[in-house]
Amino acid sequence: MTVAIHTITFDCADALTLARFWATLTDWHVFHDDDPEVLVAPYYPNDGVGLLFIPVPEGKTAKNRLHLDLAPTDVTRDEQVEIALRLGATLVADHRRPDGGGWVVLADPEGNEFCIVRSDAEREPAPRTFRLG
Repeated sequence: MTVAIHTITFDCADALTLARFWATLTDWHVFHDDDPEVLVAPYYPNDGVGLLFIPVPEGKTAKNRLHLDLAPTDVTRDEQVEIALRLGATLVADHRRPDGGGWVVLADPEGNEFCIVRSDAEREPAPRTFRLG
């Protein structure tokens, strides 16, 4: 038996505002109507996993047990961190290392943690191992 992840759901206070933050950060689109739930997804919602924002009455009370790791595709990790901060994220922990490795933990405007890691272009290619014989 197999399953596909359809959406990753965020409980939140203000679904549309939080969805707009994530849509801008991911360069995805906001899909909503008169329902209180808001979907953020690639232009065609069936093109992979979406982010679903559902308003709930209670606030966030503890650290996330699950979080997203975001890898930039057209800027560096450090540039993406600055973009996220300008959009309203807050810095939680900086795990960048002098050698260029590491990641940064941020929180969205409602306190949901996420990490920004290095882009593929910033990572050194893995050493190739050759086996003779």
